[in-house]
Formats: sequence, structure tokens, C-alpha cells
Amino acid sequence: MKKKKILITGGAGFIGSNFANIHKDKYDIVVLDNLFLGDKDNLDSDIKFIEGDACKQEDLDKAGDCIGGTVDYVVHFAGTSSQPMFNGDGFVWGYTNAISSFVTTVEWARKHGATKFLYASTSSLYANNPLPLVETQQVTPPNHYAVTKHMYEECSACYHAVYPEMDIIGFRFMSVYGPNEEAKGVYANLISQFAWDIGRDLPPVIYGDGTQTRDFTNVKDVVQGITLAMESEKKLGADVFNIGLGKSTSLNDIVDALNKAFGKNIKPKYIENPIKEVYIHDQYADISKIQKVLGFMPTVSLEEGIQHQVDNLRLEKVKKTSSDDFR
Repeated sequence: MKKKKILITGGAGFIGSNFANIHKDKYDIVVLDNLFLGDKDNLDSDIKFIEGDACKQEDLDKAGDCIGGTVDYVVHFAGTSSQPMFNGDGFVWGYTNAISSFVTTVEWARKHGATKFLYASTSSLYANNPLPLVETQQVTPPNHYAVTKHMYEECSACYHAVYPEMDIIGFRFMSVYGPNEEAKGVYANLISQFAWDIGRDLPPVIYGDGTQTRDFTNVKDVVQGITLAMESEKKLGADVFNIGLGKSTSLNDIVDALNKAFGKNIKPKYIENPIKEVYIHDQYADISKIQKVLGFMPTVSLEEGIQHQVDNLRLEKVKKTSSDDFR
């Protein structure tokens, strides 16, 4: 049977590379990435890769030529991926990059035969809404990053009303962690950043008192949720789904869990919270919608995920010439 074809924008980045590596045998995949926060080495060597920008029609066309002109699915991970990228001189670039990459790619996808366009939204949209976070809640984006993701969702609804033949499905990710985050550096998930510090016997830096919580979700379960929507025979329209573990864990507990996995006792460094926008103190997702509609069920416990993260870092330490550098 002929394999279905997937274009993954931002596919050499954290979530994109995990998605590509997991699906490379089942699907004909082409990855497009400008390598701003990605690394070609994140991808298995047999995955087709085009270095280019999802904001540029000509680069999308190159990826299309590589995959054979038409495509079944487009999975969009390109674009500005966190609030700090909008700070200072990044303000205009952050908006331009996020919005241009989205609208250019969604239009390209429709014109090249895609039946589904799947994209990354964010749980940041919820700000400090009552818990658990539910897709039906009213949202007011608390920062520039969340504004762009809100635009994705609103644009998708309008676009699908005009072109209903292509589903456009968004996913409000909770706090996603896992392998292949090194290229993100300071923009990586807190579990990765804390693990890098503890692995080098440095105190992880925590804003405030560490009682703030996040719904830490392993990237394998994020891939699972997107895959269920991609492969579903249901007509999903311009729907939006939470993807999370469905439970919250404090930053203090994350540091404790990492210390346990490393066999260390590195105390965190607490500092005054420097974030000037609305700071999200607590987070966890209601995942009943994605469970009911798509059959989603988290498969990686936080304890398992953290142990796997630490094991990966130990393996990388063996490979590196500098034994104290986990980044």
C-alpha cells in the first residue's frame, strides 16, 4: 500500500523531530526547518529534510517537490514558540514569524491537497483560568505568544468555513518535555533546564517559592494525541483539543524527582519572579474531550518520563568531550 505523505514544518525542532522519528516508517515524511531552534541531528538519518522557512512560499514548494507535489497531511510546528522570543527587539519579528508562517503554510497545504492541517496552539491561552483547564472556557491571551496562538485558532475557524474540505485542528499543549530539546537552549521546558543544571551539579533557578504547578506532559503523548486526530476518520472541522497528563506538579516536586533520578541532592536557587506579563501560577488540563472524541490516554507517567530524561543525559555525557556540559 502506498504510504500517505506528511509535511512537517519546524520538523527538526523538539516536538517536530519526535513526531517525524516515530512515524518515519509508516508515512512518507518531509521535514522543513530553518534550524533556528532545530537541529538536523534530531532527525533519524533516513528522513527527508529541506532547510527552509515556512514563511516562504518558495521553501514550502521545495519541500512539496521533495514529497512529490501533493500531500495528505501538514503538521505545523514552525513559528515563534515561546513568550521570551517577543521580548525587546524580538517583538515585531515574533509576530511576523508566527503569523506569516501559519497563514502561508495553511494556504499551501490546501492548494496541495492536504485533507488535514494540524498545528500547535498553547495552554498559555488559559492564563490563570479556573482549574482544570477546559476547551470551552473563555480565554484572554496573557502575552504576545498566546495572542499569536489565539490568532491561529480564530483564523482556522474562519478559513475552514470557506474551505471545509480540509480539517484544521489545533492542540493546546500543556508543559511538554522530552528528548531533543537541546537546540532550544533557554527556551526549553523547565524539566530539561533543571535536569541540565542538576546534571552539572548546579542549582536550578526557580522563580518565586516553587509552589507553582504545571501539567508536565511527555512529548510521546503529544505525538500520540496529534496522531489520533490525523488518523481519525471523523470529520473534525476546525476543532481544538487539550493535550496533557491531566494532573499538576509543583516545580519543587520536579526538582525533588530529578534529584532522586540522578541520585543527588542539589538544592534550587529561588529568585524574585522577573516576568512582567501575567504569570501563570497553576496549570492542569481537563483531557476529557480528547479522550472522548479521539480515544487519547496518557502513556508516560511523570516518574517514567523524568527517569528517561536523566538516562538520556547520562548517555549524552558519555558522547561529549566535555563531561560537565549537558547542553
